[in-house]
Amino acid sequence: MVRLKSGRPDLTPYRAMFDVPTAGDEDLAVTFLGVATVLVQDGQSAVMTDGFFSRPSLVKTILGRLRPDEDRIRTALNGAGVDKLDAVIPVHTHYDHALDSAVVARRTGAKLIGGPSAAQVARGGGLPDARIEVVEPGTTLGVGSFDVTMIAGRHSAPDRWPGEITAPVVPPARVSAYRCGDAWSVHLLHRPSGQSLLINGSAGFVPGALASLQADAVYLGIGQLGIQSADYMAAYWTETVRAVRARRVVLIHWDDFFRPLTEPLQALPYAGDDLNESMRVLLALAATDDVTLHLPTLGQRENPWA
Repeated sequence: MVRLKSGRPDLTPYRAMFDVPTAGDEDLAVTFLGVATVLVQDGQSAVMTDGFFSRPSLVKTILGRLRPDEDRIRTALNGAGVDKLDAVIPVHTHYDHALDSAVVARRTGAKLIGGPSAAQVARGGGLPDARIEVVEPGTTLGVGSFDVTMIAGRHSAPDRWPGEITAPVVPPARVSAYRCGDAWSVHLLHRPSGQSLLINGSAGFVPGALASLQADAVYLGIGQLGIQSADYMAAYWTETVRAVRARRVVLIHWDDFFRPLTEPLQALPYAGDDLNESMRVLLALAATDDVTLHLPTLGQRENPWA
């Protein structure tokens, strides 16, 4: 689809929504680190989806070859106070999710968890097979204090680079080398507290896939949701938020990932998405279901269970 509307949505009308309750240093907490990179930690264990911090420019992404930016990765991890992770989980293997995953796993001692395509990204990034866990849909793994269940998901349309990755992706590589691979919904149960969380990094769904699960909160990916129909948005909400009976939803994958994290977050341009349209529909659905809807603050330890 060609989108002719210029500019990008203004975040000012949504400022009141950047108000997820904060968490203390040793509490069970969730930290949003841009796009679908979400850190979940309790002072003893830590799990991160994606770990994408390089955020190359649009020009470089289209015309050049991509490699992890070690300086940006180091700065982001230090800023979040992360020196050790139990697991890194790419929600799929497009570059804006998986480009940095092997570097983050290597720096933090983490195991990288995902499907066969994620394993090829990890191998291309120099991560040894002993630190790569290839899983099937429905697998539950004990990861530190968490039970992590990997549920088959789906990327939203359009998927510009569909398909599997069948050989190691060795940086620098074209953006097209980072094919989607398996898309995941990631369910985390914190065993000590009984609190549960769903991270759905892509605005797609497999009907019925989450019906047997419960989650107190959902970190809901909305990338490209604003260019879908209202019926699709309602179905997406039903198959994620309603399916797991969540009472709080925090929206992710709305920020412009061609901008570095040293600059203030902005919404994606209208050329690729429409945050205003997403918010119009999601706010109405949340009001109907009496669900609290939030936007997260970059780098802030938050308690979505409060």
